[in-house]
Amino acid sequence: MECRCEGLQGLVRVEEPAARLGVAVAYSLAWGEPVSRLSGERLRVEEERLLEELRSRYTLEALRGDPLVRAYRDFYWRIGVDPTKTRPSSEALVRRALRGRWPRVNPVVDAGNIASARTMVPIGLYDADRFTPPLRLTLARGGELFEPIGGEPEELRAGVPVLVDAEGRVLHLFPHRDSRLTMVRPETRCILILAAGVPGVPRERLAEAVGEVKRLLGLLGWESCRETLHSP
Repeated sequence: MECRCEGLQGLVRVEEPAARLGVAVAYSLAWGEPVSRLSGERLRVEEERLLEELRSRYTLEALRGDPLVRAYRDFYWRIGVDPTKTRPSSEALVRRALRGRWPRVNPVVDAGNIASARTMVPIGLYDADRFTPPLRLTLARGGELFEPIGGEPEELRAGVPVLVDAEGRVLHLFPHRDSRLTMVRPETRCILILAAGVPGVPRERLAEAVGEVKRLLGLLGWESCRETLHSP
């Protein structure tokens, strides 16, 4: 799709079956030079700031009691995912930080990870040239094929919250696994930023998470839409 803010309205829609689970999203677009041309050095100060913040705010033992961690864990149980085995991505990032193992992938993904750990909101980044809008957050019918990053293709069971494009391709298992189809690549130059919300997570925190990604991408020289939209 063309990376234009005029197309932001209605780009992502949470359908009624998913909305009844309390699912919500905030989203926006960002674009710039291909990822392969970006330097992650501009994010190093942000990484250090983040690690200091997290170490002063949490311990591994206390992390489970954080209200946002609790909200995502409760939602995982509700959709049949054991959060002690498959942790919410934001929680997993904070745990890695507290253990001194902060991940680096590429500058754009790194910006998303910093924002996710700072706000405790799972954030998805999707190459906008590799999906067909509009996107729908709905429940799987069962039997859809999902190709996860770093895993083997799998068929989905019915009732799983999923993000699909206009061609029916599954881009995301909400709110914890992304597809390799739309992963950020060296040639990526336009992305959809999506913050995943569940019951107990304030709407404002979702917008804050998207805004933090946009701020960090700005340090890399990328631009973004002024607006951050919500659904529902």
